[in-house]
Amino acid sequence: MSSLKQKPLHIVHFVHSFATGGLENGVVNIINNLPENDYKHTIICITNHDEKFYKRITTSNTSIFDLNKPQGKGLSWLFRCWQLLKQLKPDICHTRNVSALEAQLPAFIARVPFRIHGEHGWDVSDLGGINKKYQLLRKIFKPLVHLYVSLSVEAEVYLTEIIKVKAKKVQRICNGVDINKFTVNQNRQLLPKGFADQNSVVFGTVGRLAEVKNQTFLVNGFAELWRKCPEAREKIRLIIVGDGVLLPKLKEIVNDVGAEGAVWFTGRRDDVKELMNQMDVFILPSLAEGISNTLLEAMASGLPFIATNVGGNADLVLPEHKKSHIIDVNCNEQLITAMNIYLNSPKLLEKDSQLVREHCVENFSIELMVDKYHQLYQNNNI
Repeated sequence: MSSLKQKPLHIVHFVHSFATGGLENGVVNIINNLPENDYKHTIICITNHDEKFYKRITTSNTSIFDLNKPQGKGLSWLFRCWQLLKQLKPDICHTRNVSALEAQLPAFIARVPFRIHGEHGWDVSDLGGINKKYQLLRKIFKPLVHLYVSLSVEAEVYLTEIIKVKAKKVQRICNGVDINKFTVNQNRQLLPKGFADQNSVVFGTVGRLAEVKNQTFLVNGFAELWRKCPEAREKIRLIIVGDGVLLPKLKEIVNDVGAEGAVWFTGRRDDVKELMNQMDVFILPSLAEGISNTLLEAMASGLPFIATNVGGNADLVLPEHKKSHIIDVNCNEQLITAMNIYLNSPKLLEKDSQLVREHCVENFSIELMVDKYHQLYQNNNI
């Protein structure tokens, strides 16, 4: 006797907006890699979406809606959200970060059977989750959420110790990276002519040039090393990939110490994978992170990394690098010490590159991440 095929599980993913960003890229990876016939996806944007970014979704089982919430405290979008949910009748509502948390209310009123909330990282207005207003908001909405997903240990501790969520209601799922797309292929083919050679140690970072990403810390540290260690100037190089409001300030710092020829500001680029292959060591100087997709991409590319002790950065690092490569925010001394590890012992690069790549493949592949979300969505009994 044949059995009827089970109806696809309908998941509504709530995001503030759907455009280029780590959180949004994670949603794309989940949708593109979950079994297409087992799921139906709807993305609901509290504000709006970027059509070009939405095209990154390659499956045919996804639709998107914008609620067009205006700036301020207007509540009319909650009514529109409730109406849409009544029409869609999803099985699962999955909100992400505090900017989408209020959508749990219309989901509750619309009787969505299973409601998930994900904590991905902090905004610049809530570094470390210390904003009391947002803490209160999370506590108010806590009874409406069946299960929480934390991307990092930091977020898990925040939920259980600050928001007082029961530990059994929190599941930690780290981001994953496409380990076939990002591979070890270090070369100097895309660098400006004469910028670096095989004896150079090329440090690099990727991201929008914004306050929360804190590239000012990285460039200040590089400038201090340039001033204090003239003997290192022949081989130390820095690549800054990205564009944003900090660019004029960063260029001024570099110009002030006469290091223009040693720093390459690439601007915004679409060939990040290839640019990572030009680097030897990745540096993430952020003030706040969740689980950085860019850091995972660097690891998959075989780049040892130096990162600030925020968000999930310490969750990703090789255990043997935790004391030396995870540094305090805005501490030039620690940054320079970590950079000198490779300037003084360049032979470590090959060894550490292999270790970092292996660590990434074993622990942070997209396949591992998607399998955990698949299990989470399928086991949605409350």
